[in-house]
Amino acid sequence: MSTPKFKKFNIEAYKPGKSKINKIKKVIKLSANESALGMSPLAKKAISQKNLVLDKYPDGKSNNLKMAISKAYKCNFDKIICGAGSDEVIQMLCQLYLHPKDEVIVPQYSFLMYRIYAKIVGAKVVFAKENNFKVSIEEILKKVSKKTKIVFIANPNNPTGTYLTKKETLELRRKLNRNILLVIDDAYSEYMKNDDYSSGLELFKNKDNVFILRTFSKMFGLASLRIGWGYGSKQIIRALNVIKPPFNVNGLAQVAAAESLKDKQFIQKSIRHNLNYANRLKKFLEKFNIFSNAVSANFLLLNFDDCKYSANFLYQKLKNKGIILRSTEDGYHIKNKLRLTIGSSRENLIFMNAVRKIFN
Repeated sequence: MSTPKFKKFNIEAYKPGKSKINKIKKVIKLSANESALGMSPLAKKAISQKNLVLDKYPDGKSNNLKMAISKAYKCNFDKIICGAGSDEVIQMLCQLYLHPKDEVIVPQYSFLMYRIYAKIVGAKVVFAKENNFKVSIEEILKKVSKKTKIVFIANPNNPTGTYLTKKETLELRRKLNRNILLVIDDAYSEYMKNDDYSSGLELFKNKDNVFILRTFSKMFGLASLRIGWGYGSKQIIRALNVIKPPFNVNGLAQVAAAESLKDKQFIQKSIRHNLNYANRLKKFLEKFNIFSNAVSANFLLLNFDDCKYSANFLYQKLKNKGIILRSTEDGYHIKNKLRLTIGSSRENLIFMNAVRKIFN
């Protein structure tokens, strides 16, 4: 019996940050940019209620969550769509906009799902070079052609941790053809306290040719519940709702996300923790000639070019001690670098002690 033929894709599959090590039970996972402090106590309490109805389908429009998002971010309820992670919203955008042979521009080192979903629908992915691991507006504009339909950027960028300033982001939209959709992924924007930065949502709330992506997987600690959202023109949202799966966001995720937005105390605590430890880790690693980007999101891209050890050497040594970082050779093809997620106080201290022992 033969298997019916299916399409074959020339795509390198997404490889998530490792979470397990053979024979080591308690692993310190600093590989996936997850929340250092877990989820909000309000969210945890809400999804622990005994009266939650789980034997019925959830609200297919996520109306309560959209109302909470609208209130928290002072944005238009009718311009919001929720997804099973922002990944699903990326997928729907590609399905909505792209035909075979259309072109999508992504920075050289950027979140892998932009290129994967674009390729699945047959579009051509065009890479714009970066300058010292920072997105280059000039290089993006050089790559624009009559076939360009979407430009994807994450700001701050993953995996590099660099970012475009408010001035640069506005310049990119101004110089792009107005018929090209600019998609700005704000996944890490809640962590950003840099004076020269503004999120995509802050800058383009009222722009019809900019689409914003947001997630509850990072700051809000709901990675396992798979919940994200998008913000764009009413026309785009109406069209996305036609192709959106009917019950794409589960009920627990909707409740937890809405409660997370109310917990201002937890949000501020998470921001303070991240800034404190990101700066401490950066200064600590510089003692060993391991340098990184300026503090921005909840991770650092570690550069080993001036270090006496290679990135792979430290990766393996830490792995043997039960500590996992993200290798940037997988998928991103960035050599001699590692991505370090800012962990809990305990995790960060164990990581620093392990590094100190390796170098001493």
